[in-house]
Amino acid sequence: MDNEESLDLVWGAEAIAKVIARTPTQTHYLLRTGKLPAKQVGERWVASRRKLVSFFLEDAA
Repeated sequence: MDNEESLDLVWGAEAIAKVIARTPTQTHYLLRTGKLPAKQVGERWVASRRKLVSFFLEDAA
């Protein structure tokens, strides 16, 4: 993993919610049900900002 990828990470459900413009409640549901490209590390969620954006762009296309 290069530095660019590591800087692309979004840590925490609330931060992910801001990136995808959803409420924390909606985001927690999407994370728990596996509908977002994210992983749980301990008790925190982590996702690639690039993958989140791509996920929603593909869904809209």
